[in-house]
Amino acid sequence: MTSDIKEIEKKALELSNRERAELIRELLRSLEEGTEHEHTDELWIKEAEYRYSQFKRGNTSEKPADDVLKDAKSKLK
Repeated sequence: MTSDIKEIEKKALELSNRERAELIRELLRSLEEGTEHEHTDELWIKEAEYRYSQFKRGNTSEKPADDVLKDAKSKLK
């Protein structure tokens, strides 16, 4: 890391949680600018169709949402 980046990091860590969250959002937004999102809807539709076909064939493991959330919460502890 360059000294400029180290200095920016040091100053960023001095910000409040809210200010750091805002900074993160802006940095992420700046990374997204210029990337192509033209085919995003098309890709999501293809993914949904694929998942639905897998579901219809019985190639998925169904689990109630409550169980999935409970498992996820227990893994975060």
